[in-house]
Amino acid sequence: MAHYAQIDNNNRVKRVIVANKEFIDSGKMGDPSKWIQTSYNTSGGEHSLGGTQFRKNYAGVGSTYDTTRDAFISPQPYTSWILNETTCQWDAPIPMPTDNKNYYWDEETTNWIVIGN
Repeated sequence: MAHYAQIDNNNRVKRVIVANKEFIDSGKMGDPSKWIQTSYNTSGGEHSLGGTQFRKNYAGVGSTYDTTRDAFISPQPYTSWILNETTCQWDAPIPMPTDNKNYYWDEETTNWIVIGN
């Protein structure tokens, strides 16, 4: 059994299911070419258990399958964030501080704001 993401004609993920390849290939869930295998254990191009990564990131509803990169990419969280070509994840234009404080991103100032000064 594996995870499969169903994509629409715009390559947006509509849903993710657990199935075997034979079931997907049977056409019982629609056009088999619209079902792309994904891995629950894959994030940023790394498999958390040391296995084979599939398509850079686990597919989520609303994410996009990029055929050129063979990667699932989540929606851009903020206009200022930039797609990391290696991980296919979105990076803030400046890194979040690593001082053990909690931060949130403020798009208006394009900066990290500490929570609960």
